[in-house]
Formats: sequence, structure tokens, C-alpha cells
Amino acid sequence: MQQVSLTDPTWTTSEPNAFHRASLVFINDVRDTPFLKLIATLLLTVVPSGVFMIVSGFRWWHAAVHLVLVFWFLGPYILMLHNTSHRKLFKKKWERLNHFIPWFLGPFFGETPDTYFAHHVGMHHPENNMEEDLSSTLPYRRDSVRGFVRYFLRFFFGVIVELPRYFLRKNRRSLVVKSLAGELLFFAVTGALAYFTDWRAVVAVLVVPYVSTRFLMMCGNWGQHAFVDEAAPENCYRNSITCINTGYNRRCFNDGYHIGHHVKQTRHWTEMPEDFTKNLATYAKEGAVVFDGIDFFIVWMFLMLKRYDWLARRYVKLDGAEKSEAEIIELLQSRTRWTRAAA
Repeated sequence: MQQVSLTDPTWTTSEPNAFHRASLVFINDVRDTPFLKLIATLLLTVVPSGVFMIVSGFRWWHAAVHLVLVFWFLGPYILMLHNTSHRKLFKKKWERLNHFIPWFLGPFFGETPDTYFAHHVGMHHPENNMEEDLSSTLPYRRDSVRGFVRYFLRFFFGVIVELPRYFLRKNRRSLVVKSLAGELLFFAVTGALAYFTDWRAVVAVLVVPYVSTRFLMMCGNWGQHAFVDEAAPENCYRNSITCINTGYNRRCFNDGYHIGHHVKQTRHWTEMPEDFTKNLATYAKEGAVVFDGIDFFIVWMFLMLKRYDWLARRYVKLDGAEKSEAEIIELLQSRTRWTRAAA
């Protein structure tokens, strides 16, 4: 079996400093102090910039600077939202603060309040990319631009109807409310602001992030679930991928360890590299697809370009067996070029 060296972040068990000790008054896990730093950074940058633009009016230079800030912090914000959706950040005493990330910060990054939790935690994980998963990649050839466009458009225009209908079918009434309330409130507030203030500022602050984030999230999910073994599409090791040793993991809280996340969705982000190393034999036995040095968005782009040769060069031969580039390409194509109709 091949030995794998990792450069992705873990938690060092050094003596907690004063900031860590103070943070533990509010948060459940000291390892999540990077989230507090990120929240503070966003409150000093993206939030005041967006509010000021809506209040003072649209200026091209301000919109350009603001959107650079939004896209620079978008990945870290989304993965903070992701991690705190699975593991609450604030202690029970401070329970209401757990709404701050999705409800206050979310709209600045194109996330309508609570719909991410409903879609990702309430629907995607239970359905695991299978037929009832509304974001399942199975109905599409995963190296097809046309397939991806259909996939994105279904999500973008259909999720507001399909997600509540899914929860009604599953008799999960509270998630029906979550999937609709934040979405409809976002549209109402956006419309009101566009009417009463400078609509161009509202487009820059709220609409552009909304459209961009939904597109990028579908690119990411496509890359995460592109290589599905037709013989076992329900197997997390065979319907997801893992991306190691990337700048994306260092900025976005080890999001590349998607197989490990699906195996145990509440696993802490700092534990992902160690879990991967401990279970290399299982990954190898299951034929898991692992890439070194590229992230899900690069995987998506390579698939859209049908550059399997580029993917093959980043493929990690976990079992240590000699495989030619042609053999790796054949394996990867066998997992992207079959389809199964949605439920």
C-alpha cells in the first residue's frame, strides 16, 4: 500500500492560550476558534462594505472591491457554515448565537437563511447522492457540459419547490419551514431594498453572490460525486472523492476529505487527515478515488474539459499497484459515464 504524506491542517495539542480559554465560555470546541476569527474578519470587511453600499448608493469601484472581498472569503464562509451546520458552534447557553452565521452573515454570501442546513443536512446526507437526493449526480454523465447545465438549472430554479415537497413526503414538517422561510424572506427583503434604495447596489451586494454561490456549490457537489461506482453507488467510499494537500483544504477547513465526511458527517474538520491516514487500507480496498494537489472545483473543470489525462496525473494509487495513465483514465471514465434516472 502506498504511503501518503499530508500537509493539510490538524489541531496541535499545545497549551490553550488566553483567547482559547476566553472562547470556551461561548463555544463548544476550542478547535473551532478559527471560526470566531473568521466571523470577526467578516464583520470588519464584507458586512460594513455591503451595508454602506446599500445605504450610500452604487459606485463601480466600490462594487468591484466589495465583490473581490466576497469571493475571497466565500470559500471559508461556506465551509464555516457547513461545519457549524453539522456541529453547533455556540454552547446551549448561547444557543441563539448559532443563528448568526446562517441568518446574518449568510445573505452577504448568497446563502438564504437555513436553506443550506435543510438541503445539506436534512436531505443530501440522508439520501447520499442516490435517486431521492435532489442534488444527485446519477442522472447525468459527469463529464458532460450539457449534463451539468441541466443539473445546475434544475437546482437553481427547482429547489424552492422540490425541497419542501421532499420534506412533506418524508413528514419532516420543521424542515419544510426551514426550506421555505429563509428563502422567501431573502427574496422579499431583496425586492424591498431594490425598490426603496439603489437597485444596482442590491444586485452587487445580494443578487450576484446569490447566483454565484449557487453555481459554485453545484460545481463543488458535481466534483465531489462525479466518480460513482456503478456496482455500489450507495457506498460512501465509491460515490465520493477525497482531495488532499491543497490550498483549498488549508483555507476551507479540510473540506477536501469528502469521503470521510460522508462516512461520519459529524467528524471534526481537524480530525480528517488523521482519519484518512488511519483508514488508508479501507480506502485502498474500496477503490476510493483520491486526488493529490487539486480540489473539487479543479476536478469539475477538468471533467468539463474532458481532460482525464490531467486527472490521472493527480490520481493517488492507494493500493501501490502499478497503473498506467491509460488504466487510470479507463477507471475514472467507468465512474462518470453511466447514468441512472432520478426517483
